[in-house]
Parts: sequence; C-alpha cells; structure tokens
Amino acid sequence: MSTQQQKSTHILNASTSLVGFSFVIVSSLRVLGLQNKTSVDDIANIAVMIFIVSTIFSFLSIRSHHEERSILLETIADYIFLAGLVLLFTVAAIFTFNA
Repeated sequence: MSTQQQKSTHILNASTSLVGFSFVIVSSLRVLGLQNKTSVDDIANIAVMIFIVSTIFSFLSIRSHHEERSILLETIADYIFLAGLVLLFTVAAIFTFNA
C-alpha cells in the first residue's frame, strides 16, 4: 500500500467515525428538545453531510487505479474533512459559550 493510500485510509476511518459522532449530537439535541433553540443541530447536520462527502472522496481515492486521479481525490477529501472539523469545532464552541 502506497503512502497515498495510507493517508486516504486514515481520512476514511476518521470521517466515518465523525459521521457517527455528529449523528449522536443531532440525536441528543432532538431527544432533549433543543433542536429549535440553537443552530447547533443545523451545523451538526451540515457536518454529517460534509463527512459523508469526505468519506466518498476518500474511498474513491483508494479505489482509483490512476495515481494522478487518486492524489486529486485524496486532496479533495482532505480539504472537505478539514471543513467538517471546523464545523465540529464551531459546535463545541457554541456548546461551551452558551452553557
């Protein structure tokens, strides 16, 4: 396995884990009845979608047989993953400062 595929594998694993984590946030807010009181659930829902897209690009990068395409797909997955992390940071900041 090349270094390129190892990085994509890490992105894939982390993205799928964070999809689950984001779902836990959204579900918890709905159970507590707080989904309409804050924008946290909207941000977490966007994070879910972003991590799913990152997972797809990472998977496509691993499956690609063309080195250039694999690098491009991995780069896209990497930046999308970073955007999802920024959104989860935003959720954590809202939780912290609105408590």
